Amino acid sequence: MKLACERHLNDLKNSKNKDFLYKFDPKLAEKKIKFIELLPHTKGEWAMKRMLISLEPWQKFGIACTFGWVRKKDGYRRFRESYWNIPRKNGKSAIAAGVALNMFANDGEFGSEVYAGATTEKQAWEVFKPARLMAVKSPDFVEAAGIQINAGSLEIPNDGSIFETIIGDPPDGQSPHCAIVDEFHEHQTSAMYDTMQTGMGARRQPLIFTITTSGFNINGPCYDLQIRVQEMLEGTVPDDELFGFIFTIDEGDDWTDPKVLQKANPNYGVSVYADYLESQQRRAIQNASKQNAFKTKHLNIWVSAKSAFFNMEQWNECKDINLKIEDFRNDPCMICVDLSSKIDIAARINLFYRIIKGKIHYYSVAPRFYLPYDTVYNGEEKQVIERYQKWLNQDLLTVCDGFENDLNEIAEDILNDAIEMKIQEVPYDEWGGFQISKQIDDAGYTSIKIPKITKTFSPAMKEMEAAIASGRFHHDGNPILSWMVGNVISKTGKNDTEFPDKEKKFKKIDGAVAGLMGISRILTLMSNPEEDDLSSHIEKHGVRRL
Repeated sequence: MKLACERHLNDLKNSKNKDFLYKFDPKLAEKKIKFIELLPHTKGEWAMKRMLISLEPWQKFGIACTFGWVRKKDGYRRFRESYWNIPRKNGKSAIAAGVALNMFANDGEFGSEVYAGATTEKQAWEVFKPARLMAVKSPDFVEAAGIQINAGSLEIPNDGSIFETIIGDPPDGQSPHCAIVDEFHEHQTSAMYDTMQTGMGARRQPLIFTITTSGFNINGPCYDLQIRVQEMLEGTVPDDELFGFIFTIDEGDDWTDPKVLQKANPNYGVSVYADYLESQQRRAIQNASKQNAFKTKHLNIWVSAKSAFFNMEQWNECKDINLKIEDFRNDPCMICVDLSSKIDIAARINLFYRIIKGKIHYYSVAPRFYLPYDTVYNGEEKQVIERYQKWLNQDLLTVCDGFENDLNEIAEDILNDAIEMKIQEVPYDEWGGFQISKQIDDAGYTSIKIPKITKTFSPAMKEMEAAIASGRFHHDGNPILSWMVGNVISKTGKNDTEFPDKEKKFKKIDGAVAGLMGISRILTLMSNPEEDDLSSHIEKHGVRRL
């Protein structure tokens, strides 16, 4: 939530620059908020009292951001996707219904098509039913917009606009202006989401509005979307057309403490009450079988998900865009390569190091990443193809012709760059790097095979974690490396050992693994028993001491 707010505030500042493509229109945002607040409640005591909806500040923020940001060049809406992850009983249905009616009859779209999509008819009606009831209870709105209320749809005959439910995998042919995806965590595939998205090509400012709780299936499309939102908010994979926020507890919070309930539930004391949440919490504490359901539904925790090992806020603070290769010509360098797959991404990290006040400082400068052409455009992992193509357009990826990475090209790049660098070693992974090691050795450099075992990686992971936390790890902000570092989780073993792993296949960690290999070698050289003190190592290897 803090990152979502920071993004909005930073974009407001950036919008004053001519080069920034977007601006915030407060009047447009306010129009959407006021529209929803003219709609009546449909459930509970507020409906019985015939009260109108009154949005909470967090809801106004989400609506304002979703609808208030527009493109400078034509005034059309900026965000094409809006993802709200909030626990149960926090007013999801009312918000989703209000957004749907907004897009159906208050967005200036001729022939608007709005769909409430879900895996079951019952779930789809969780959005459509309150929206229809809001219309029934708002005769002035129905008359002004010319709405025809049917049993299973809303229509505007004058221009052909329609709002209806859609179940399961929809057929092609729709041209949605808006798709409301409710409880996306229940979807086993992305078929509905993808069909809605591809059908929006004829619309000027379409919107997929996803509102969901967390769930159990981290292999499903909802968790993939949440990863996109997290990466966007953390700045590792920017996406200017995606808005989102996530209400949950923080890592390290005690889920059994009643104090954390308010953090995860933005409508705490409004539509979900303390005594109810606390009773659910007590039941979960007393009954282990109810713990996962409580964590997902009321604290918004993906119970099968694992936390990232490295702190990405600290990682971002270590960024220094002024780092240049030429500034490190006199510093020892590990050129670290992870080439474990010929058809997947290959990583090469230039890791320099210096001794500053008795501490090792690491510098990752100008890393390089390689991918086969076929993987970039026809790869099976659809979750990453778009970002691969984006990075290619930004000259952040080197694409090799055909279906495999060209290991000779990678070796030649290393040897060409080595002329301008003080290469100490070339650590490579035991599974694929051996194919370039001979060329490295024949050129007079030292290649070192790194076994992928806990003994090698656990000290390196702990050292990198400490270096990031203390500001001793410096990097130039390469977005691919940042993405990979953020994907690292730990496979914890006996005696608190750590080993780098990834939660899902498409969440690549090759660059992080390459960097860890370099750190492992630097730590080994620094602790060489033949070099009893740091001074002898510095003198032998030419390490800069500051």
